[in-house]
Amino acid sequence: MAQEQPEVAVTGATGALGGAVARLLAGAGIRQRLLARHTARLPELTGTPSYAVSYSDREHSVPALQGVHTLFMVSASESIYRSRDQRTFVDAAVEAGVRHIVYTSFVGAAPAAVFTLARDHWDTEEYIKSKGAEYTFLRDCLYQDVLPTFVGRDGVLRGPAGSGRVAAVARADVARSAARILADPQAHRGAVYNLTGPEALSLAEIAGILTRATGSTVTYHNETYEEALASRKMSGVARWQVEAWVSTYTAIASGQMAQVSSDVQDLTGQPAVGLEEYLLQR
Repeated sequence: MAQEQPEVAVTGATGALGGAVARLLAGAGIRQRLLARHTARLPELTGTPSYAVSYSDREHSVPALQGVHTLFMVSASESIYRSRDQRTFVDAAVEAGVRHIVYTSFVGAAPAAVFTLARDHWDTEEYIKSKGAEYTFLRDCLYQDVLPTFVGRDGVLRGPAGSGRVAAVARADVARSAARILADPQAHRGAVYNLTGPEALSLAEIAGILTRATGSTVTYHNETYEEALASRKMSGVARWQVEAWVSTYTAIASGQMAQVSSDVQDLTGQPAVGLEEYLLQR
């Protein structure tokens, strides 16, 4: 019975990245199953089984993953419990017999990364390694897709990023890279890829690109760290979330998001999309 099951599982398939990967795999004729917390929002892919699971639910995750050879594990939503829940899901995958985990991490993942959420990714990377499963890590830079949402209603992009640079990547390029890996996972065993855009831009340059692409004036204001904390606290979210948001900018200022990699082109055979090109194509 297990041989009749798809060999690839895609998590987070209701999201933009997981859904894009699922569609690419379907188009390539690769058998897969889709995992998500809410299956009603999954892409409609004929003949593709789906399972309702969450990373914190080991009991239901194990049967959902039985028969899977390769797992595409999209990192969970930001949460104070993310590391714990991802460890639980990795345990479920190993118990189910998954042999290879392809995990979406973050550039500069390290125990003392300036971007606080990159520390969660490091924890998950190390935990996957400790369980003895084969692995491939996709260390994504910030998504170009979300940069416009950083702009306030007044047209100002605020943050303590100084003159630091970020090599933001289009989510579609991450999806294309992941699909290529999942089509031949054995060729990527033990690999760590840095998925970035083709250039590293300062926030002032990003503001200029947003202005040209949208027709609305966007400017950049280099906040102090204290100003950034104070402005984000007004949202009413928890302290750890405020610090995570602000550390996005301080990580840029530190240079930890400035590396430009050719991995997207090396994996897909096509150059990574630049921010202005991405915005104009939307």
